[in-house]
Amino acid sequence: MVLACGGYLKNTVCFSRGAQAFVSQHIGDLDNAATCAALEETVGRLLELLRVEPQVVAHDLHPDFHSSRFAAEFARARGLPLVPVQHHHAHVAAVMAEHGLEGEVLGLALDGVGLGTDGGVWGGELLRASARHFVRLGHLRELPLPGGDKAAREPWRMAASALHLLGRGGEIKTRFAYPAAKALPLMLKSGVHTPPTSSCGRWFDAAAGLAGIKDMAAFEGQAAMLYEGLAERHGTVAPLPVGHSIGASGELDLLPLLARLADEADASFGAALFHATLATALADWVEWAAQREGLRRVALGGGCFLNRVLSRELRALLEARGFEVFEANQVPPNDGGLSLGQAWIAAQRFIHEEI
Repeated sequence: MVLACGGYLKNTVCFSRGAQAFVSQHIGDLDNAATCAALEETVGRLLELLRVEPQVVAHDLHPDFHSSRFAAEFARARGLPLVPVQHHHAHVAAVMAEHGLEGEVLGLALDGVGLGTDGGVWGGELLRASARHFVRLGHLRELPLPGGDKAAREPWRMAASALHLLGRGGEIKTRFAYPAAKALPLMLKSGVHTPPTSSCGRWFDAAAGLAGIKDMAAFEGQAAMLYEGLAERHGTVAPLPVGHSIGASGELDLLPLLARLADEADASFGAALFHATLATALADWVEWAAQREGLRRVALGGGCFLNRVLSRELRALLEARGFEVFEANQVPPNDGGLSLGQAWIAAQRFIHEEI
């Protein structure tokens, strides 16, 4: 029996027993005392309801989440082994668990943010994954986050980041009428308070920010959701022929696409072009990895796959190339499904006496 404590956002917990998994209700973001208390109460209620005692406890790799601290204390108090699980491996593993996939798959994990094994801010990852281990085959080109976490709530900052990478940093002060816009060019140039991220969610924010969709978001992902709506209403367009490149190290670079979008006056067309080109780029990326790794099964996980336009177009492209595609159906692909993935990984490692 495994207790998995989930992540920071959209938290759930999961108890697994053999082939069964019991995922809790949506608990919420662990950014306040009430939600943190709800996590602990939920674990207590499920322990009583299921009448089980965990043998191992799993949590996100990030040590500062309340879910991680609770997991560590729970395990310490009971003398149980503790298993930290990398965020994006858990996303892929959740899909594998739902479909009962054995062996290895190519895992495409696209979301907002998750701590990487190198201490970096990951979020656009191509993995070779099994139920117990993973290898990072590639990632999206890193974008600087001007202002750190603020960039997730202020998409104009990600647009400014894109302009900087395009060599057009001088436009930031004129395109964005915010006091901070005056300081951003120097901040980006010097690298001060601008941690890099491979996050696919921040690429969405950059594109939406260039289109002026939502400079200040009420919540993370709002600009991307609005951008998806524009793409859906516009309809299908052909992808940009030279909108991306794949480096020898497995880095997928979408900067050519943003260069095209930076001067697009029609936001609706730009949104459709972004989605079409991103789907094509991801399909090419998976094909690149498949040729090297010899795998034809693909698991799609992470919050970006709540985007119906992207999911629909990418699935069609991958299946047309002969891939077997697996997505989340019974649990959400976003962080609400992390606990299932954590439980799956911890259970397999425990069975094989790796912990």
